[in-house]
Amino acid sequence: MTARTLGEWLAYLEQLHPVAIDMGLARSQQVAARLKLGKLAPRVITVTGTNGKGSTCAFVASLLKQQGLKVGVYSSPHLIRYNERVLIDGVEASDQQLCDAFAALEAARGDISLTYFEMGTLAAFWLFERCQLDAVVLEVGLGGRLDTVNIIDPDLALVTSVGLDHADYLGDTRESVGYEKAGIFRAGTPALCGDQDPPHTLLDKVRELDCPFYLRGRDYDLRISASDWTWRGLDGNGQVLELGPMPLLNLPMENAALALQAYALMDLPWEAGQVQSALRAAHITGRLDRRSLVWKGKRLNLMLDVGHNPHAAQFLAKRLASQPPAGKRLAVFGLLADKDLPGVVAPLADLVAQWAVTPLDTPRTRPVAQLQAELENLGASVASYGSVALALEGQCDQATAEDEILLFGSFFCVGEALEWLSQHAKEEAAHGFAG
Repeated sequence: MTARTLGEWLAYLEQLHPVAIDMGLARSQQVAARLKLGKLAPRVITVTGTNGKGSTCAFVASLLKQQGLKVGVYSSPHLIRYNERVLIDGVEASDQQLCDAFAALEAARGDISLTYFEMGTLAAFWLFERCQLDAVVLEVGLGGRLDTVNIIDPDLALVTSVGLDHADYLGDTRESVGYEKAGIFRAGTPALCGDQDPPHTLLDKVRELDCPFYLRGRDYDLRISASDWTWRGLDGNGQVLELGPMPLLNLPMENAALALQAYALMDLPWEAGQVQSALRAAHITGRLDRRSLVWKGKRLNLMLDVGHNPHAAQFLAKRLASQPPAGKRLAVFGLLADKDLPGVVAPLADLVAQWAVTPLDTPRTRPVAQLQAELENLGASVASYGSVALALEGQCDQATAEDEILLFGSFFCVGEALEWLSQHAKEEAAHGFAG
C-alpha cells in the first residue's frame, strides 16, 4: 500500500468518527496507553480559557526559548496549514513527521474510534515524546475537563479567562464554563487564573485540590498606561517580583502578565532584559495582527483578528478605541452559525464606518442575510459579498491610506484572508518584476 500524504491522512481522519466533536477522555487514554505515552517533557504547561489561549502559549514558549530550552507547542485550529498546530523548537512539524505520527496512531488504535481532534492531539504528543524536549506548552481545544489535552498531567495549569462560548458543550453560564476549565487543575499543582472575577466553581476546584493558586489582581497584576506597562508578581517562594516600565506589546498585555506569572514559578533565570526581549519576540498570526499591503497603487492598513465571541469582541473594541485610525475604519466580517452574533457585533458597531459581510468557506457559516440584518438593526452601513476575498477587495477599493480595514470574526475568515494576501503578494511581485 502506498503511504498516505498528509492531505490524504487529514481527509481520512475527518471521516474516522461518527461525529466531529465527542467529548471525553476514555478513548484517548486507551490509545495513549497502547502507545506508552508518558510525561512529554520535564515541564508541561497546559493553557485553557475562553479567549487568550494562543497568545498566552506564545508568550510562555518565547520566555522558555529565551533561556535556551527546546520547546514544543500544540495549538488549534490552524489558519492555513495543519502543520501550524505542532511546533517543535519553533518550527512547524513536517508533513513526514505528522504522517509518521498518524501511521503510529492508526496501528495502535485498533478498533477504537477517534475524532479528528483526538487523532491530531495524540499525534502531537507522540512527536513531542520523541523529540527530547525541555518543555511543552499545550493549548486546550475546547473546555478543559474532557478535552484530549487533559490526559497529560501539567506542572502548571493556566486559565486565561472565563466567558461564554461553545454553550452546547460547556453550558450557558460562567459557572458551568468555569467548572469545565478547572478540569485541567491537579492536586497540589500550581493553578493560575487571568480572570479577575473567576466563577465559584473554579475557586471550589482550587480548594478541593489544594492547589497553590495565583490570581490576577491579587497575586500578580499589571498596569497599562498610554505609553508603557508594568508587572508585579510572585516567585515560587512568595517573593515579590517586578518588571517595567516596558513598551506596549502588539499582543494583549493581560496574557503576557499571566505568562510572566507562570514563568516566575519555574525556577528559571530572571533577568529583566531577557524577559522583556522574550515578550517582544512573541507573535501569533491573526491576533491583533497588523499588516500593510499595496492595492492598485495605494498602501493600505489591515488588521486581522480571529476573535469570534463577545468576550473577544469587547477586548478588540477596547484596543481599537484606544488606537483610532487617521481616517475611518472599514470591516470585513464573517461568523460561524453557532456564535453569538449580537454579542460579537454590538461592541464594535460604533467603531466601524462601513461593514462588508461575507459567508465563510464552511457548512457551519452563518448566512450573510443574518449578518446584514443584525448590523442594519444597529444602524450600520452594510454591503454583502459572496466570499472573504471579494469582501476584502471591495473594502480595499474604497479605502484610503488613512483608513484601517479590520477583518475579524473567525479563524476561517482570517485564514481565507491570509491565503488572499499571499496570492496578492505573489501577483504584486510578478507585476513589479515584469515592470
